[in-house]
Amino acid sequence: MFGELTILYRDEYFIAVDKPSGLLVHRSFLDKREVYFAMQMLRDQIGQHVFPLHRLDRPTSGVLLFALSSEVARIASSLFSEHKISKRYLALTRGFAPTSIEVDHPLKFKHDKIADKFADKDKPAQEAQTTFNCLHQAVINKPLGKFPTVRYSLVECFPKTGRKHQIRRHLNHINHPILNDANYGDNKQNHFFQREFEMNRLMLFAKDLTFVHPITERSVHIAASIGEQELALFEKLGWPHQEDAYQLEKTDEPT
Repeated sequence: MFGELTILYRDEYFIAVDKPSGLLVHRSFLDKREVYFAMQMLRDQIGQHVFPLHRLDRPTSGVLLFALSSEVARIASSLFSEHKISKRYLALTRGFAPTSIEVDHPLKFKHDKIADKFADKDKPAQEAQTTFNCLHQAVINKPLGKFPTVRYSLVECFPKTGRKHQIRRHLNHINHPILNDANYGDNKQNHFFQREFEMNRLMLFAKDLTFVHPITERSVHIAASIGEQELALFEKLGWPHQEDAYQLEKTDEPT
């Protein structure tokens, strides 16, 4: 089902891959029947142990960073806990999203029925902030429900905190859910999108990761691909189809 992982960055301390949509990061007893995991695949591919520094939802594709030793993993953990790493996502959403919006909306922890069986269900909501910028908009002149047309937006997302499903939940909170989001999306929009474009994946991409290397102190920018099928879809919507059009240019995470 999955071939070799595409390596986006590697030095003696870190390695980053382009995780495909549908691939789990690591083994979980919640997915006992699954046989493919990014961590094990990468370990077998390069012949050494790797240590995941963060997670991506199974349906999300993009940059996934690993440490190459437990010591480096311990040092690098502060990049995430102290918000010293910039993450940029792209999302295809329902409707015309605002030009720019800062969402500051606390999120309750999402419990897994099995893994979090004994966790505190009354834990207060945790602070969560995400900045969204609308890059492109498109209209499909076909009716859907009570609306005469279908509207989409391509949104870049900068999460400032790292709550579970944060981007997906925040976009749903502002009524611009991601296309093909089975948990937080619009079923009518999802079914229309799947029929119209024959694409079933969650339209969320972990596009860029930027940080100051904790060992070399150099700035590191890692960019993932969007995919030929997805770029072709963007072109159908009237947006630039070149991969370079969706790269992080000279702008950094909003402050």
